[in-house]
Amino acid sequence: MTTPSAPPHSLIEDIQALLVGTLFIALSVVLFRHAGLLTGGTAGMAFLLHYVSGYPFGAIFFVINLPFYIFAVRALGWTFTFKTFAAIAMLSLYSEILPHWIQLGSLQPVFATVMAGLLAGVGLLMLMRHNASLGGLGVMAIYLQKTRGWRAGKVQMAGDCLIVGTALLVKDVSLVALSVLGAVALNLVITINHRPGRYTGF
Repeated sequence: MTTPSAPPHSLIEDIQALLVGTLFIALSVVLFRHAGLLTGGTAGMAFLLHYVSGYPFGAIFFVINLPFYIFAVRALGWTFTFKTFAAIAMLSLYSEILPHWIQLGSLQPVFATVMAGLLAGVGLLMLMRHNASLGGLGVMAIYLQKTRGWRAGKVQMAGDCLIVGTALLVKDVSLVALSVLGAVALNLVITINHRPGRYTGF
């Protein structure tokens, strides 16, 4: 007996996922930034440039992702690209607004990186289940897999390793190690809760 396909998400459901998912990720950005940590992908690149230049994380993150929309359109279509653009714009805005709404004092680094990783994982899970992402290396990895046959997971891992490795130029080894812990927490959420065949978000 064939299992009936799930109905597509409504516009309201997509909007709430983009609003809430990016809010969770923005809160993780606040925790990472307050503890002096970073993460992978274009968010990690934005953190590095933010720490080095002092420019706002949100603005850097938005600009860094601009070239990747070309890959997003070719790899996953206009609907995915539009939702991804909206998610990136909202995260860029949220990440600069939240520090004015939340005043953090003492923050234990291990808790900060694990909690930030979990929050980001849940937020990304919401976006993925509604056919969106935060662009960047993930989109390029999918594009290269479709056009060149390169494994997306390996491309993503290589990019994240390069970003974390570069962070050693501006951050202490212990902070980089903690950042890796946060990335593990994030990926555990995605790996355990986003399995093919268990949930169709399209």
